[in-house]
Amino acid sequence: MNATVHAASLAPSLTLPWPLPPVLFVDSPNAGPAAGGDTVTLTGLGLNAATQVHFGSAPATIVSGDVLGFSLVVVAPPGSGTVAVTVTTPNGTSNPVAYTYLVASPTPAPNPAAITPVSGPVAGGIPFVITGTGLAGASVTFGGAAATVLASAPNVIAGLTPAHAAGTVPVVVTTVGGSASVPGGFTYLSSAPPVVTTPITPVVSIPAGGGVFTIVGTGLTGATVTFGTTTATITTNTGTVITGIIPAGTAGTTVPVTVTTPGGTVSGGTMTYVAVPVVTATVSPSSSIAAGGGVFTIAGTGLTGATVTFGTTTATITTNTGTVITGIIPA
Repeated sequence: MNATVHAASLAPSLTLPWPLPPVLFVDSPNAGPAAGGDTVTLTGLGLNAATQVHFGSAPATIVSGDVLGFSLVVVAPPGSGTVAVTVTTPNGTSNPVAYTYLVASPTPAPNPAAITPVSGPVAGGIPFVITGTGLAGASVTFGGAAATVLASAPNVIAGLTPAHAAGTVPVVVTTVGGSASVPGGFTYLSSAPPVVTTPITPVVSIPAGGGVFTIVGTGLTGATVTFGTTTATITTNTGTVITGIIPAGTAGTTVPVTVTTPGGTVSGGTMTYVAVPVVTATVSPSSSIAAGGGVFTIAGTGLTGATVTFGTTTATITTNTGTVITGIIPA
């Protein structure tokens, strides 16, 4: 006679009572955060009757286990270091297996490398930028006075300087990782800060330099003027008007012009160095009626931005490609 046996009718027989203390083979994972909360699967024998699971001396939360007693799922409690995990049943306590609590990596200390500008007025309120690493979420003090931080990122901090008495003070950057000083600090100047009301003129020069520049403003006494990293020769300085000689530069580049006084540093505009114009084909035609009005052509290189004069009369330019100029011959 054939018989059909349903799996459900066998369920009670799958309990397989384990007459000995439970045996642990492995815990997976065998490491987790110090705060606990990790789900850990224990594998062994006789685990289905577990009443307690300990990580060291701390009890874990039992979530589930299979009826055969081969596995047990628990939630790790908080802890530290490497601890012994044991399972207790009515038949006793198992052998231990190791579980390691991982320590989170500490946030690195900030490493500010430089501040710009390096000086400013005692009244504060000027923009500053600090560059470096580990600067996210930073606060900044100038000689103990808190600065206004407008933005911070891992590599840069932007803000406004606080007021402080004259002198050089430490600039300290603080994050959750610690505190560090900006090399050189910041110098508060008792003089009024410079103000440029009319940036440098002219704004273009030939690479050899040599032309005369003018900058207009206030608080310019004692100023130095740099074109990129090159210091210009100043010929006159009334405190409101600076004139000087444009230094040499590289054709095709634009450099910042910076004015520095005992009261601070301010932008004076920019200078663009253009190639020296070279005429390869002289003006055509070479003659005109006295009334003018004809079209002339000049060919060459470096002609961008050019003006053309006939005697003392400036001609009207109609096109300029940088290599060919066309325009109207004046009277």
